[in-house]
Amino acid sequence: MNHQKSEVTISLIQTAVADNISENLHKTIKEVRRAAREGAQIVCLQELFNTVYFPQYEKCESDRFAETIPGNTTDIFSKLSKELGIVIIVPIFEKASDGDYYNSAVTIDADGGILGVYRKLHIPFDPLFYEKNYFKDGDFGYRVFKTRFASIGTLICYDQWFPEAARINALMGADIIFYPTAIGWIEGHHSQDGDWHNAWETIQRGHAIANGLHVAAVNRVGKEEKLNFWGGSFVSDAFGKIIKKASNNNEETLIVKVDLGLNRRIREGWGFFNNRRPDTYQPICKSFK
Repeated sequence: MNHQKSEVTISLIQTAVADNISENLHKTIKEVRRAAREGAQIVCLQELFNTVYFPQYEKCESDRFAETIPGNTTDIFSKLSKELGIVIIVPIFEKASDGDYYNSAVTIDADGGILGVYRKLHIPFDPLFYEKNYFKDGDFGYRVFKTRFASIGTLICYDQWFPEAARINALMGADIIFYPTAIGWIEGHHSQDGDWHNAWETIQRGHAIANGLHVAAVNRVGKEEKLNFWGGSFVSDAFGKIIKKASNNNEETLIVKVDLGLNRRIREGWGFFNNRRPDTYQPICKSFK
């Protein structure tokens, strides 16, 4: 049975991560339970929630972090989802049956069933973000799942800089886009571009406005070698207003009630979908060097 309503309570779990998968897992489970007690219906964990951010190393013995879907972590969260009657988005380092590796997020519905998997499509390769050394490009395309409480899309970290990804999720019916993230400042690096954090927050708020939907970004905190993760997890409404935001330094579990009725009002009032011109958009499908 579908119980979708205009108002939905979501939760973002922002943690610091230790080099101990079991410790990270149990800390997160405790926070999921707390979020459910406080009324959360959809809970999203951060990117690679149970592992250190190993892609900051060009080479790393990463296989110990990888797991299958379904597997131990998804089994645990499926049981938890069913017990608590909530939706949980679980981002993990996936080892596929053919031996390939992906940066993935599993959406588990409130009955404990796995609705599906999204595999990160945009993979960065920059100093301290050497993700192409570890993850294949996602091959499932974009995924929007109709959960018990809302239709939700999940995009992962670097995906959040690409407006096409957000627009496609919106056209596929997403009420909320969740962005599990691992991003921060590089120790000793002073960017000539400006404030990375402000740009990160601004572009996601822009996706919310342009697509008339809610955006929820969840990022880790803490220092891992040369990366200082800036937290700042937040939820934006469909007109780019930040409803609630976490700190840059502390572990926090955000609980946010969102009004999805605003989505339709923004889309219809501003004509963002009705006045689209897909016939003029062919250039964005071409490769540019």
